[in-house]
Amino acid sequence: MSDFVIPLPAVTTIPVASGGSFPVRRVYCIGRNYAAHAIEMGHDPDREAPFFFQKNPNNLDSTGTFPYPPHTSDVHHEAELTVVLKAGGTNIAVENALDLVYGYALSLDMTRRDLQGEMKKAGRPWEIGKAFERSAPIGPIHIVSEVGHLDSGAITLKVNGELRQQGDLNQLIWKTSEMISYLSEYFELAAGDVIMTGTPSGVGPVVKGDVMEMEIAGLGSLTVTVT
Repeated sequence: MSDFVIPLPAVTTIPVASGGSFPVRRVYCIGRNYAAHAIEMGHDPDREAPFFFQKNPNNLDSTGTFPYPPHTSDVHHEAELTVVLKAGGTNIAVENALDLVYGYALSLDMTRRDLQGEMKKAGRPWEIGKAFERSAPIGPIHIVSEVGHLDSGAITLKVNGELRQQGDLNQLIWKTSEMISYLSEYFELAAGDVIMTGTPSGVGPVVKGDVMEMEIAGLGSLTVTVT
């Protein structure tokens, strides 16, 4: 018999392209990790210390749809490379960090920009703008043994066929190994952790009925419809 006093919550998983499911433990997101995006958001693009916020594991969604959330009239797309870990630790050296990576996926950090802006002005946390239900559409994971480590390659996002976002993974201010190392100084990383690596410039609003098509060279595409 179980000692749980309520039914055990479901484990969030991400499908793996070659088969199986990846169980999610935590979701870390880095802010302003492309210089051009930092500029468009009104910030200095110089390499400053990285900062992170978190989404909830069950914000990840692989259904190919994004339900327009309540209490907002300004939801933005942010196309991102996501890194998933097969192991963790603390104080991980940069030169060892990529050994922890299981694979990579395409993802979207959907943002209630109006609510995020209100929180910024008030000096309050961003969760209401970032960590709402199904706010992180994600594609299948491509494992390292099949795609290698991605340090360059085009990343794009189209909305209804119109190019909105365009960049290259080599433009990341903080590289994957550096993000893992930095996070491990402040958190104990572990298998199942997910890191969303930031978005290039061109973020903008979507409305119901829009179709977002994201591509990363070497990882294929992700199509998500706003419902």
